[in-house]
Amino acid sequence: MQAAPSRTLWGHADFLKLWTGQVISELGSRITREGLPITAVLMLGATPAQMGFLAALNGLAVLCFGLPAGVWVDRIRRRPVMIASDIGRALLLCAVPTAAWLGMLRLAHLYVIAALTGILTVFFDVAYQSYVPSLVERARVLEANSKLALSSATAEIAGPAITGLLIQLVTAPIAILLDAISFLWSAVCVSLIRKPEPPPPPAEPHLKEEVLMGMHTIWNNGYLRVLAARSLTMYLSFGFFATLYILYALRDLRISPALLGMVIAMGGIGNMGGALLSERVSVRFGVRKTFVTSSLVAAAATTLIPLASGPVWAAAGFLMAAQLIGDCAMVIFMTNELSFRQRVTPDDRLGRVNAAMQILSRGVQPLGALVGGIVAQRAGIRTAMAVATVGVWLSNLWLLRLPHED
Repeated sequence: MQAAPSRTLWGHADFLKLWTGQVISELGSRITREGLPITAVLMLGATPAQMGFLAALNGLAVLCFGLPAGVWVDRIRRRPVMIASDIGRALLLCAVPTAAWLGMLRLAHLYVIAALTGILTVFFDVAYQSYVPSLVERARVLEANSKLALSSATAEIAGPAITGLLIQLVTAPIAILLDAISFLWSAVCVSLIRKPEPPPPPAEPHLKEEVLMGMHTIWNNGYLRVLAARSLTMYLSFGFFATLYILYALRDLRISPALLGMVIAMGGIGNMGGALLSERVSVRFGVRKTFVTSSLVAAAATTLIPLASGPVWAAAGFLMAAQLIGDCAMVIFMTNELSFRQRVTPDDRLGRVNAAMQILSRGVQPLGALVGGIVAQRAGIRTAMAVATVGVWLSNLWLLRLPHED
């Protein structure tokens, strides 16, 4: 009998290939996320300003290449874009251990590699988010995204510990080599998918209109317009945390690096909880209530960060609670937001809509990081964290304009 595949995507052979590739790739990405900055600090003596520039390159890649990536993904089949992006990232990351082994590694090399891998990640993410509906059908995208979120949650739990061990045993550049291998694994898994992908529609005659079509589609949909505005406001605020969270925990709260690792691991557990709950929460409460409730819970959890105080164990407890509750709520929101976007957007525009939403989220984080650094410099890190928290709360006001329909 073939009933199992219709009941759950765990019985969908092609989806399992995509999921398996993502599990390994996500774990490898955590190695590079920590490995590149550690390489910059320990081997190349990077200054704080240089570290900030290295961290900003990912967001700059989204800003500069997000809309062109959306156009490209809507013009050709998405699966080849994913495979090419994986192979390209693998080759680029191989350059880090190679240059280190030859004694030629310089900070400029890391800048170039971070920038180019960031560009390829933009193309992969836009293609990936646009490919899922054609793989599993639009009615099942929430289930698919919930299960795919499990891969990210698993990597977030296991990744920091594995990365620390690998860096200690084989050095950061060699650890990055494992991420390169993980991207090759992902490319192989995606290439083994057998379900035919529908051909892309003909290219539109006017390039300017084609590039801006994603923004126009978002603006003309009441739900997407509100979600985009909320995303812009929230990620500007989250940019503060990207720059200051580690400094705040280590310097202001005097949390040890080992304890901070445990704090961050709680975020991984929260991610997994959100991945497991996102589908059933949406079914139980509907789209609008899920968006509003999960966003409010995430904001409440964020409030615990500037409130952290007292002995080290108590301050760490505040941050652990913020990570556990906040990440769980954020994954519920983001999984449902992506699934809703995939359901309501016409397939021939989905790449451009996904790219536009990336610009309004990851793309604006560098600006928030810059403002957060200025605020922290003038008023202190805790004050900057409080300002960011207010921004997260204010982002929820956009949700009051969500249409009252599911």
